[in-house]
Amino acid sequence: MINTDVLVIGAGPTGLFCAHQLGLIGLKCEVVDNLDKLGGQCIELYPDKPIYDIPGIPECTGEELTNQLIKQIKPFKTNFHLNERVEEVTKKDDKWLIITSKKKQFLTPNIVIAGGVGSFEPRKFSVKDSEIYEDKSIFYSIKDKSIFQGKDISIFGGGDSALDWAIELSKSSNVKLIHRRDEFRGAEASVKKVKELAKNGIIELHTQYQLDSVEGNGSINSINIKHEEGNIKTLKTNFLLGFFGLIMKLGPITNWGLNFDKKTIKVNTENFETNQKGIFAIGDICTYPGKLKLILSGFHEGALAARGCFKYARPDEKYRFEFTTTSKSLKNRLGVKE
Repeated sequence: MINTDVLVIGAGPTGLFCAHQLGLIGLKCEVVDNLDKLGGQCIELYPDKPIYDIPGIPECTGEELTNQLIKQIKPFKTNFHLNERVEEVTKKDDKWLIITSKKKQFLTPNIVIAGGVGSFEPRKFSVKDSEIYEDKSIFYSIKDKSIFQGKDISIFGGGDSALDWAIELSKSSNVKLIHRRDEFRGAEASVKKVKELAKNGIIELHTQYQLDSVEGNGSINSINIKHEEGNIKTLKTNFLLGFFGLIMKLGPITNWGLNFDKKTIKVNTENFETNQKGIFAIGDICTYPGKLKLILSGFHEGALAARGCFKYARPDEKYRFEFTTTSKSLKNRLGVKE
């Protein structure tokens, strides 16, 4: 059992900034995210795309923003629990008992839901038996690229992730890139590079094809891909990588007794608390009059939700607002030496 002041669900920009605000006011939080890395949509959907509406930063990528947010909360030694989804939330006395998909248990007076519009999961291959090869021969994200060295890799997708990994893995593996269209959605420079590698025989490029079936026994040894006109090719393959983007699922959150408005949760704008005492919602998952789905709005929501958590985490103390420019206690928490 992990006891904490706050459990933050979601490690996107809004959740990370909320963790920072919690640390500033002296509250300890744990962060759970269904993805295998920090950054949420920013890191999964547009890590290399420019963002122009972060205050004080004329331009940054999703990856750059994520890295800066991680650096910002480093002094607070926040614990992250990745590749986990919150499955159960039940009331236990005046606290919440949370159980994750990996059976971790948390006990806390506060929950901050910062998971976008539900949890993000990768779109997967739909062909028969593909699920039995997951995390063995089929992957939807890459943690250790060394396992692919010298192997035959078939990469499916037409966006930045598919293109970038095709380019990177072609340095040490036999790469086949398969896309259901002739046009790619990725950055122009990446598309140009892939076509150049294909022209030079370093990458095999198959467009207007989709996965038809997989062949193997315990591990994959070949796949069949089907052209939109019906003809089928067999490709020698050790690993399949699928980069089809993410799908959003509300999942078990719908069973927590929250006040849903379609796929969003109604909150008050004083502290972004829901209809459940001690459960707050920030970012794209919450709704209120005048709501703007912007990262900067999520930062504002996270700051107020953090202060809202204080009264439940420290019921015998009165919260006192302080500025980081003048407060010695805040500077101490940040590790700032004067």
